[in-house]
Amino acid sequence: MQTGPLNLITDVAGLKVGNAQDDTLKSGSTVLCADASFTASVHVMGGAPGTRETDLLAPDKTVAAVDALVLSGGSAFGLDACSGVMDALYADGRGYAVGDARVPLVPGAILFDLLNGGDKNWADNPYRSLGTEAYANASTSFALGSIGAGTGALTGREKGGLGSASMVIEG
Repeated sequence: MQTGPLNLITDVAGLKVGNAQDDTLKSGSTVLCADASFTASVHVMGGAPGTRETDLLAPDKTVAAVDALVLSGGSAFGLDACSGVMDALYADGRGYAVGDARVPLVPGAILFDLLNGGDKNWADNPYRSLGTEAYANASTSFALGSIGAGTGALTGREKGGLGSASMVIEG
């Protein structure tokens, strides 16, 4: 098996990943975006999944492509990171054309990191800003581990994080 040059998802031409985190909060957000809208798919598992607009990714839906995908900590609060990415895409003139309007399509999923010891006593939900910041940080090169959506990720008591890989196939 041969990995791509960076061994990251961004070995796929046009893809970028951005991360943002708040170390006091012990949480963050990650965005996958591209130079143009792209096709994506999803398989949702778990007893209490938190998702936004993932139904758009089914092959029988009207929309064939999305503008970004978001992963975030924060449980249901983290779904607001998608709103921050939508705002940034809209400012960039991106989105699905509906008449004269443009609607950026940004499916997202969250993980539960509310009990990881971070300060979750906020006055305003911080995830919209984290989504905007992650989009602004999007690049072909990005860090892995305890960064972005992986900042506060835990599996039981074991530390999790953000990972990525790529593989070159024949043809």
